[in-house]
Amino acid sequence: MEYLVFQLQGAMASWGEAAVGEYRGSHEYPTASALAGLIAAALGLRRDQEAELRAVNAGYLFGIGIRQSGALLRDYHTAQVPGRVALKGRRHVTRKDELSLTRADLNTILSTRDYRQGVDLLVAVQAQADAPHPLADLQQAIAQPAFVLYLGRKSCPPSAPLNPRVIQAHALLDAFTAYRVDADQAAAQPVIKLAWPDGMTAGVAADLSVTRKDRLIHRGAWQFGDRKEHLALLNAREA
Repeated sequence: MEYLVFQLQGAMASWGEAAVGEYRGSHEYPTASALAGLIAAALGLRRDQEAELRAVNAGYLFGIGIRQSGALLRDYHTAQVPGRVALKGRRHVTRKDELSLTRADLNTILSTRDYRQGVDLLVAVQAQADAPHPLADLQQAIAQPAFVLYLGRKSCPPSAPLNPRVIQAHALLDAFTAYRVDADQAAAQPVIKLAWPDGMTAGVAADLSVTRKDRLIHRGAWQFGDRKEHLALLNAREA
């Protein structure tokens, strides 16, 4: 099996979950839709290219090796936004346009946002039969992305190159092990947790299976469906 493996390292990251009310949480590793979005950004796809985005989301499977999920950081966030009535009939393409109104027309919204500090993850991409691009093309795009890549939020840039590699391996865990050798990361922290979807061979038995709501249905309408994900905790011998 052929895999495209790359790393995600950063001082801060935020892997969004279902947002309810004023709270914006962060999972310990990215959703499948977030990884597909990262690849789409590397390819130069825009948010309104619905058909192309759906093809990327449907065309690849993503396995994740967690080396360090990062410590939790919680931010109390305030922002000024205009009401819908104040914006009616006005051009508001940019944030500057929104804040060009008088202070009386601006409202303050409050939210709590979670971040992860010091993340270190490996990602393996497996192409499906209907994948829109071969893995070699994705490797080139990630190495030289069309748009700036970030770890969940624009305020969270990677702290190291993603260093993509196309690797032949029998299973997901084998691909991550081969990546450490191929990318000269023998001294790097080993994978301590594995996450993978149905259709991927992990090379290790699952300790837990969960449902995640990160299967893209419609990007423009922010609609997502459920999918099954499997998790394995690795001991030192397996990692």
